[in-house]
Amino acid sequence: MQTSSDAGTDSAQTDAQQAAKIWPKLDIAVKPSEQVEQRVEFLLAEMTLEQKIAQMIQPEIRDVTVEEMRQYGFGSYLNGGGAFPNDNKHASAQDWVDLAEKMYQASIDDSLDGSTIPTMWGTDAVHGHNNVIGATLFPHNIGLGAANNPQLIEDIAHATAKEVLATGIDWVFAPTVAVVRDDRWGRTYESYSEDPTIVRAYSAAIVSGLQGKPGDNFLDEKHVVSTVKHFVGDGGTVGGDDQGDNVSTEQELFDIHAQGYVGGLTAGSQSVMASFNSWHGDKIHGNKYLLTTVLKDTMGFDGFVVGDWNGHGQIKGCSNESCPQAINAGLDIFMAPTQSWKPLFKNTLAQVKSGEIPMSRIDDAVRRILRVKVRAGLFEKPSPKQRALAADTSLIGHPEHRAIARQAVRESLVLLKNNNKTLPLKPQQHILVAGDAAHNIGKQSGGWTITWQGTGNNNNDFPGGTSIYDGLKQQVEAIGGSVELNVDGEFSQRPDVAVVVFGEEPYAEGNGDLDNLEYQRANKRDLALLRKLKDQGIPVVSVFITGRPLWTNPEINASDAFVVAWLPGSEGVGVADVLVADKAGKAKFNFDGRLSFSWPRDPNQATVNFGDEEYNPLFPYGYGLTYESSEQVPVLDETIAQDTNEEMRLVLMDRAVNAPFKLSIGSSNQQTVMNSSVVTNDSVYVRTTDRFVQEDARLVKFTSDKPGRVAIGQAFPSDLLSLVEQEATLNVDLQLGQSIKKGQVLVGMDCAEECSVDLAEHLDTKSTQWQSVSFSLGCFKANKAEYGKVFEPFVMTGSGDVTVSFSKVSIGSQPDNKQIQCN
Repeated sequence: MQTSSDAGTDSAQTDAQQAAKIWPKLDIAVKPSEQVEQRVEFLLAEMTLEQKIAQMIQPEIRDVTVEEMRQYGFGSYLNGGGAFPNDNKHASAQDWVDLAEKMYQASIDDSLDGSTIPTMWGTDAVHGHNNVIGATLFPHNIGLGAANNPQLIEDIAHATAKEVLATGIDWVFAPTVAVVRDDRWGRTYESYSEDPTIVRAYSAAIVSGLQGKPGDNFLDEKHVVSTVKHFVGDGGTVGGDDQGDNVSTEQELFDIHAQGYVGGLTAGSQSVMASFNSWHGDKIHGNKYLLTTVLKDTMGFDGFVVGDWNGHGQIKGCSNESCPQAINAGLDIFMAPTQSWKPLFKNTLAQVKSGEIPMSRIDDAVRRILRVKVRAGLFEKPSPKQRALAADTSLIGHPEHRAIARQAVRESLVLLKNNNKTLPLKPQQHILVAGDAAHNIGKQSGGWTITWQGTGNNNNDFPGGTSIYDGLKQQVEAIGGSVELNVDGEFSQRPDVAVVVFGEEPYAEGNGDLDNLEYQRANKRDLALLRKLKDQGIPVVSVFITGRPLWTNPEINASDAFVVAWLPGSEGVGVADVLVADKAGKAKFNFDGRLSFSWPRDPNQATVNFGDEEYNPLFPYGYGLTYESSEQVPVLDETIAQDTNEEMRLVLMDRAVNAPFKLSIGSSNQQTVMNSSVVTNDSVYVRTTDRFVQEDARLVKFTSDKPGRVAIGQAFPSDLLSLVEQEATLNVDLQLGQSIKKGQVLVGMDCAEECSVDLAEHLDTKSTQWQSVSFSLGCFKANKAEYGKVFEPFVMTGSGDVTVSFSKVSIGSQPDNKQIQCN
């Protein structure tokens, strides 16, 4: 008779055999050391269960105090994007070091927790030390991919490590090694290329630059711990949806999405971050096969796996406060921002005591954490304020680092068009510099720049940095020319040529997702500027700021030269290095950048990738003109091909509210999310109710003269423009509890003022039967462009003593419903 234990062993053996067919055993540069292992085992043997669990929980600086660090002795902590010491955006390097010192001293103070194990501070330094004012900001990864220069990447990583160390931080959450397959993804700019070979080479280079090289300068006083992320498949989700589902075969998962791990882990990266995405419906944070059988057992990774921002809470059956499934799957450190770490600690402790989490799994996780700390020399290195580079303000934005960044900008520029040899800019020319990105260092730097989304910054937040205009003015005047800046393209003296710098507004994960690749869809203000200048007979040079390839045929047609600058960072002068000639009229630097992402022929061509069987981009992978090129780009087709995919539909609720959407009550600024069967406040009560099956509807009672609000939304906006263009409708099934009056209950979305309709004007107000209705999106009176970013696609407000139930909420056509056009 086979026991359950035998069955589990058989399953594990089968999984191991399957993994070995696809995933290689890596020849990792950091070899096991008996001395290290003895030290780890000695430390582990002295630890209590509470101390072990504390090593496995990582709170965020906004939600953990120095005293709590002393009490618990957390193994690590982090600062999220937009988090600063003392909540001060302009915190100095000394301020950062002071916090690092306090946390370190609290972690080794054994007066409360009995532990003297040093803590580690992790940060997202993803294009330089991007959370710190005055730091060198390098081009985002997509630009670096166009440069295709691994040695440059290693130099960037080492410069970043030194700036990070100047603030007392030990650990960097980089590199991102996603291989993007759908450019609608809002994190496309965090990827080096659609080509796994570039990603593999770059991953090894950046790990070596951050950590140093084993046997030489590995994790010495000038290097930090690196993190290869996000394991695995984040760049291959269906539709490019952030945190969505990757349905690649296992072979494709390795061949395409795992090559960055082959490069980075072989070079010795000591940590891996689990990914938010799913693989065939299973969240990676809870996938034992990938985290343990593949990554640890088969590939041989012996460092630790850290979660992403409450990513464990997305596993089925888990919450931010409790998730034994993640630990059992192979997660070693919970990234637990907000106050969720407190119940998470208590629940994990109880789950180990009950046997739900085996003690062997806890010991394995802590052993891995201690192994990295021993290898990094944390037990021997002095405290943060005493370290070699601590509070060395000269390192923040050091001239050598800025020179590396400037080189990276030059090498990343891709020239798509240069008809009639418009570039380089010649001596003695009068040049108009226009466009809202011309003198805007924040916009040219993109997301993950001081703040998480890269918004809310101005040029004063970038001391030592240069805008693209700054660089052009400096270099044009040096060759006897003159420059006039006017964002709107007006001028006092007719220019010989206009340089227009324009492009995407900053965004980070979630907020950057699109549903097609048309640039400035429904709001072509930059195209209007280009055409205004072109119509006056002024040659136009476009410098395009972007985090991904976008359909820009009209903008390219309106330009004599078109340069893709990606997101160049703080050293905008690097753009001028290439665009402006010397005094003899010859280019000082050539265009070395080549597309590491294929450029779309049509807005719907979001998944065109080098190596596809059917490959027909506008500009192929590897394309890029030089000053020697004689190619004239013809007038490009500006018609938009009809998307032949099946009808689009955004399902907000079908039985349950569909992730990542959540149902909440309260204002858009202060919400209570419905995490249980009932949620209430002083003006509205909501509970689950049954219609066809258990809890497939929601009953809403408005209980006060003060308006109550119920909404289905998410933290990131939805792009509904394609649905608007398809003349889609907001579809919902409604049931009135009693007759309603005009003005009592409104339904709509958060897109604009007057973005709702009055149910009393459109329903049978005396019926208590379910009514299926479809509201034309035109009912909501939003400007078309406002549908590009909708945070709450369904909002119901009401007042007085009235009850309404709803179910089956979606946006798309619904031919069987009662159609409401609101003409």
